[in-house]
Amino acid sequence: MAGIVHRYRRRYHQRVHAECPKPLEQYTSEELYARFRFGRDDIKYIADLVRPTLQHQTQRSHALSVEEQCFIALHFYACGTFYQVIGDNMGVRKSTVSNVVKAMSVALGSLINQFVSFPKDDQTAQTKHKFFQMGNIPSTIAPCEREWEYVNRNGRHSINIKLVGSADLIITNCVVKWPGSVHDARILRESALYRELQSHQPNGIVLGDSAYPLLPWLMTPFSVANTPEQERFNSSHCKTRCAIERLNGILKRRFACLNYLRVQPKVACNIFLACIVFHNIATRRHVPLDDNFDEPELDVEPEQPSMFLPNEGHTGLAIRDAIVRNYF
Repeated sequence: MAGIVHRYRRRYHQRVHAECPKPLEQYTSEELYARFRFGRDDIKYIADLVRPTLQHQTQRSHALSVEEQCFIALHFYACGTFYQVIGDNMGVRKSTVSNVVKAMSVALGSLINQFVSFPKDDQTAQTKHKFFQMGNIPSTIAPCEREWEYVNRNGRHSINIKLVGSADLIITNCVVKWPGSVHDARILRESALYRELQSHQPNGIVLGDSAYPLLPWLMTPFSVANTPEQERFNSSHCKTRCAIERLNGILKRRFACLNYLRVQPKVACNIFLACIVFHNIATRRHVPLDDNFDEPELDVEPEQPSMFLPNEGHTGLAIRDAIVRNYF
């Protein structure tokens, strides 16, 4: 009995390409700010920045344009929801959202030195004046802040991020790579900013909280204020450092993805860098942010053991005592 051979033809389905929304055409300026955190001209500016990196070389008619990639990534940075939700809103697959966010974050991270820089000598006089108006501490050129929590699929983790900011809420220096368990002093000591300020004494001082060491150029508050003058110094130190706390709060509020990231640490670091670049772009271009913003409360951090040479602390003590003696 002869066997019966069944032959099946593989069915090919025509690929259906959903048309991506065109936000520049369908949204008002207010709606663009709400959904993407930037306006029309800002988004065009951002697209031109990343175009050399993100412009596809393919001739396929359905390749995403640079503008479409910008909208997908900005929508994620702004709301921080699941990739699937972003994809449904933007008419693309979940995997496409993931790839676009990764590519956009790397592209923006490569521009970090273009948009994040410590004040130059010709900028320090104005910077000092603005900080002095905040809290009466002389010669302040920047406060610094660190640590940020993020969440991945394995639970809550943290990346210890160092941010240095200006009185105008511009991020002037950042370190984005260390796990939350790493000592703050080690992050500082292994940073390029530390090497620069140690080898070339800055024309001013940086303010840090009690988790940082007291150095000739880095002023921390008194752990115990024993005199009215020291109490006034601590109060002024707190008022001046509010600038970096407020910057930190605006950054997380403008880019809600930073409050709950479901990605691996390397991707999280790239997203942080991208948002830092976006923050400075938004601040310099005066991109509006709604006024419903509560001033943050300063956290009291536990002191950490010093990892610096004793003479550095002694010199820092002398400088801090001189500031208290002459200004408070």
